[in-house]
Amino acid sequence: MRIVVKVGTSTLTYPTGRLNIRRVEALCRVLSDLKNAGHEVVLVSSGAIGMGVGKLGLTKRPEDMPSKQAAAAVGQCELMYVYDKLFSEYNHTAAQILLTAEDLRDKKRHGNFSNTILRLLELGALPVINENDTVSTEEIAFGDNDTLGALAAVSVQADLLILLTDIDGLYTADPRRDPGAARIPEVTELTPEILASAGGQGSALSTGGMATKLSAAQLCMDAGIDMVIANGSWPEVLYEAVDGKEVGTRFRGRKA
Repeated sequence: MRIVVKVGTSTLTYPTGRLNIRRVEALCRVLSDLKNAGHEVVLVSSGAIGMGVGKLGLTKRPEDMPSKQAAAAVGQCELMYVYDKLFSEYNHTAAQILLTAEDLRDKKRHGNFSNTILRLLELGALPVINENDTVSTEEIAFGDNDTLGALAAVSVQADLLILLTDIDGLYTADPRRDPGAARIPEVTELTPEILASAGGQGSALSTGGMATKLSAAQLCMDAGIDMVIANGSWPEVLYEAVDGKEVGTRFRGRKA
């Protein structure tokens, strides 16, 4: 199975912006184990700006573009250092790919990206993709990498996209505000009612929300790819998602 896993800033870091070491170590261990089982794995990782915020000692995520780009420049180094170190401990080679929106809009550049990532998978590497926030002038163009994860999944013809976030899945309403909200275990069609249930922005260090995740789901479903939204607090949930067990919310891809 070819799996794309997108992990959000709120999963990788504490509210302080500092790295959640225990969780990231668990994530890399599980992804390595999935590769050992024979799966091809692509990681789409947010967190560069969030980690830069912590390393620079800022009290909150910056709002102006130059400061976001500066934080990304600092945080990206830290992020890839951690991934390279942890994946190496399990004898897997990480490969960094930084993208801008234009890389996926332009047909030739999109083709180059697809060729590169497919070759990396053939060589047994574990590609780590992030938006190139350091040079991107489109403010959070991919919606905290949810859309980027979906576009990557479509580009590599993945079997499954898993979005690890800070919520258990899609609910009938925002569970943080409505105690009566119920989790929706499976979605076969994005109805107006489901789209209306999407809340607003995510955590203070991230930019995504349920709306961007539903947009990602639409891209995957149209391409025949299943997508799962699951809580990244326990990375071991990836095993259940890959095995097809009921976890989070699974969006069923439309099969030809």
